Amino acid sequence: MTHLVLFHNYRLEATFLPWMTDFRKQLLDRHPLPEGQHPIPDDVQLPPKWTLQAKEGNVSVPAFKPVVENEHQTHSDEYPGLHHLDHDLRPIPHTLSATLTQNRRVTPQKHWQDVRHITLTVPESVSYVPGDMITITPKTSPADVQAFIDLMGWNDQADKPISLVPTGDIPSPPPIPNLDSYPSLTLRTLLIDYLDIKGIPRRSFFSTIAHYTNDEMHKERLLELTNPEYLDELWDYTTRPRRSILEILDEFHTVKIPWQHAISVLPVMRARQFSIASGGSRKKTADGKTQFELLVAIVKYQTVIKRIREGVCTKYLSVLRPGSTLKVQLQPGGLNSSIQQLTAATVLIGPGTGIAPLRSMLWEKAALVQAFREQNPGVNPPIGPTVLLYGGRNQESDFFFENDWTELSKIIPLQVLTAFSRDQQRKVYVQDTVRENFPLFFSLLHDMEGSVYICGSSGRMPQAVREALIEAFQHGGAPVPGHPFSRAQAEEYLIGMEQIGRYKQETW
Repeated sequence: MTHLVLFHNYRLEATFLPWMTDFRKQLLDRHPLPEGQHPIPDDVQLPPKWTLQAKEGNVSVPAFKPVVENEHQTHSDEYPGLHHLDHDLRPIPHTLSATLTQNRRVTPQKHWQDVRHITLTVPESVSYVPGDMITITPKTSPADVQAFIDLMGWNDQADKPISLVPTGDIPSPPPIPNLDSYPSLTLRTLLIDYLDIKGIPRRSFFSTIAHYTNDEMHKERLLELTNPEYLDELWDYTTRPRRSILEILDEFHTVKIPWQHAISVLPVMRARQFSIASGGSRKKTADGKTQFELLVAIVKYQTVIKRIREGVCTKYLSVLRPGSTLKVQLQPGGLNSSIQQLTAATVLIGPGTGIAPLRSMLWEKAALVQAFREQNPGVNPPIGPTVLLYGGRNQESDFFFENDWTELSKIIPLQVLTAFSRDQQRKVYVQDTVRENFPLFFSLLHDMEGSVYICGSSGRMPQAVREALIEAFQHGGAPVPGHPFSRAQAEEYLIGMEQIGRYKQETW
């Protein structure tokens, strides 16, 4: 979804820039500047609002020790492949300090995708509901940071103490909150902990770095990429191959950014969101700590230019040993399932890691049932049936939380349907399984007035499932015997479900 957002941003800029140029011309015509003053030309670099400077005096910082991949890993290692123990000391506002207690791969080693079951705990009592998310602010790998420092020629300054200072009389808000309280800040720690050198740059990045080269061919090419007329070429150069800032500066090797300007040129690392997979009894540990379980697919693939791409956050998580601490933030999600909906008939559809928030919902549902039984011994809880529709490639490789469904089905009325696309010659997806069970979905969603929750990839899946459910309302039954819904009536019924919150989707 990120590349679609970037493309949308590029398109917006292509529309906005000509309008802005004309708007500025109209303003100058109507409100001309005083005599002797002229608009600042577009090719003039504005001074940064904040810069970095070396700290004066005899200030020492801990010596940097490069992290060597797999340096601690042995055949008898307690955590194979998890070679980095990290303690996040960044003063990031509004975050919790969480301890990593589990980082377990749940797909076979030979499977094409590395998916982790990650568990985090915090000592505080924190309340959350199904659909809520944990955000994690990652760090850049020390190897990538060293490559960047080498490119820029910053080695002499990389490990000396620095501070962030405003340049104007009236300082603007700092680009990174609380950086002044960071212990022993250096260029290296700034690049590792705060600045994103592995992200795909925005169009404005190219116009900025064009000021830092004396090579006319490089300057011309960089400025060409900022021209709205070459929007498609910018897309093909950056977003389509997922070309990072580090790679771009390697190609435009004559660009040398002054280290003092690093914080005004490079984007700040953003946090990544992960749906919480725990709910009900799994929200707490045995000793009363709050627990967050995540299902994380490690992003690693080859691009159209035959380069290996790795997600910054999942690469950071992929090597962390239990015992590491991370800065996390709890954020509300969009499922907003009421107790009434949780106890009524429910359809949950979640291919792959989309199962995470649905697992949270099922454990929450189980907790409600157990609480009712404790308060009303011998009375059956008033709870509707639940159908969980899970999709994956292979049952043996990526049937996530399979044991949970067995355990949960002993507590709540749960039926699990699956769609494993590669286990037979004909590919079967979740929408196909809906089509194979039209009467079941009509009964749950129409006759019992249940709710449906769809979670997972924002690609083709949500629309395909939506279409299959419309067909279920057409062919799975009839609101009046002998008079099934027409196509238009089926669509209208589903839209009505959306409007009252009985049809929800959380996709990414």
